[in-house]
Amino acid sequence: MKPNSLLSRRAGLVLLAIALLVAFGFVIVRTGPFASTRVTVMKVEEASVAPALFGIGTVEARRAYLIGPTAAGRVLRVAVDVGEAVKAGQLLAEMDPVDLDQRVMSLEASIARAASAVAAAEAQRRDMLARREVATLNARRYVDLGGQKFVSPSVVEAKQQEQTSAEAALAAAEANLAAARQDGSRLRAERDGIRQQRQNIRLVAPADGVVTARDAEPGSTVVAGQAVVRVVDPASLWVKVRFDQGRSAGLAVGLPAEVVLRSNPARPLAGKVQRLELLADSVTEERIAQVAFEQMPAGISLGELAEVTLKLPPAKAGPVLPNAAIKQRGEQSGVWALRDGALTFVPVRLGSADLEGRVQVLEGLQAGDRVIVHSENALTPESRISVVEAIVGKAQ
Repeated sequence: MKPNSLLSRRAGLVLLAIALLVAFGFVIVRTGPFASTRVTVMKVEEASVAPALFGIGTVEARRAYLIGPTAAGRVLRVAVDVGEAVKAGQLLAEMDPVDLDQRVMSLEASIARAASAVAAAEAQRRDMLARREVATLNARRYVDLGGQKFVSPSVVEAKQQEQTSAEAALAAAEANLAAARQDGSRLRAERDGIRQQRQNIRLVAPADGVVTARDAEPGSTVVAGQAVVRVVDPASLWVKVRFDQGRSAGLAVGLPAEVVLRSNPARPLAGKVQRLELLADSVTEERIAQVAFEQMPAGISLGELAEVTLKLPPAKAGPVLPNAAIKQRGEQSGVWALRDGALTFVPVRLGSADLEGRVQVLEGLQAGDRVIVHSENALTPESRISVVEAIVGKAQ
């Protein structure tokens, strides 16, 4: 091999090794552990945050009626079907009366008999009253005769005893009359009770509404309190909404609401918070509120999902950040800020937030401060950064 060719080959290998070392160093600096972290930066703005609450709910009825018997029995007939509009007092269903009609007839006969007994007792009382008057007159006459010595004292005493017996008989007749009248009152009360039971097996609508369920069919046996028909008042529909407890500050009755039904997402509906439930859900960590419609929409259905947005009073103007800029270091919330070219973690105290992801900063920053919004990797005060317009891929 010629010496010139050998030198050229060695020079080529040296140049290749240098190029590989340069490429390796470039890769380490750009993508390796010594590479700078790409970040996006923004300036803190002075603005006013319009806080709002967002929750998911379902359409429910404020006034719903479960209509069923007050005693166990068998369903005789059901007069309505699901979806029918009913009026107050309209017959919805009827239970089998079994022997109630016969018991009413039996009590009617007993009442008639009691009336005859009252009439007999009244006649007996009048008879005893007449006997007492006669006995009283006789006793008075014989007392006068005894005073004039025309009759013996024993005869006077006998007449006085007859007067006493007549008064006792009258008292007994009056007691029998009172007992007959009381017996008649008892029988009439029993009859009225049976009639009330007979009336109770007629299941009628307590108010105007719409039938939403027919839970029993004719021939079915139901227990006391079990619903045969369910009726709701369509004018009482509202949305039962759940809000995250951690973001529910400011939730109050009367707040204006925007309701978007799942069946018609392009048409938001106006409403307001009608009631707040005192008991929150400790499992899901949510508060529950009822939102009423300002105007009842047509075609709404029970159980339909709805998205509810509550508008809270706007906060005062101040420094505002996107929520993505807030980081957590231990138990402290803050942001990574660029101050005098150095990367610094600045603790902040946050205020209200809106649904667009903007958060009000109460302490820690001022308008014009430069803060990091997104970063490729977790940052430290010693991190080398490079500011870019956008980060493609996962950001922290």
